Amino acid sequence: MTQRLNVFAVAPKALEPLQQVAINLEAVGLETRLTELVKIRASQINGCANCLHMHTADARKAGESEERIYLLDAWRESSMYTPRERAALAWTEALTKISETHAPDADYEALAAQFSEVEIVHLTILVGAINVWNRIAIGLRFQNPSDRRLAAAA
Repeated sequence: MTQRLNVFAVAPKALEPLQQVAINLEAVGLETRLTELVKIRASQINGCANCLHMHTADARKAGESEERIYLLDAWRESSMYTPRERAALAWTEALTKISETHAPDADYEALAAQFSEVEIVHLTILVGAINVWNRIAIGLRFQNPSDRRLAAAA
């Protein structure tokens, strides 16, 4: 796979609002490990190798275990995730697959039982932001660092 263009070189100003969203979300108090699980799960659904590479590394740095990262795609079948994480992951899936799910009331009710209204807003923006990043990275064919190393070696 070849990168189509380098958006950071071509239009860095276009990315500034998205980068600011990420900075703002870091400051609102959602747990780092939770936010990384959300980013990983959305990136799994969307098939974004670059984002998966980045956010699994970030999750490890935040203290997330390898086992929970590996099992994330099957979180519903594992008891390793807290009720709060499960609500966030269900919401992530519902919003990432919005054309199929239309954000079911049951997912929102589970979310509302675990998160404050302010946290729900922040989590919803987080899910939207990672989906935008996934679309940019997939559409423009961002290469993850491992792919870049392999290409350079070839």
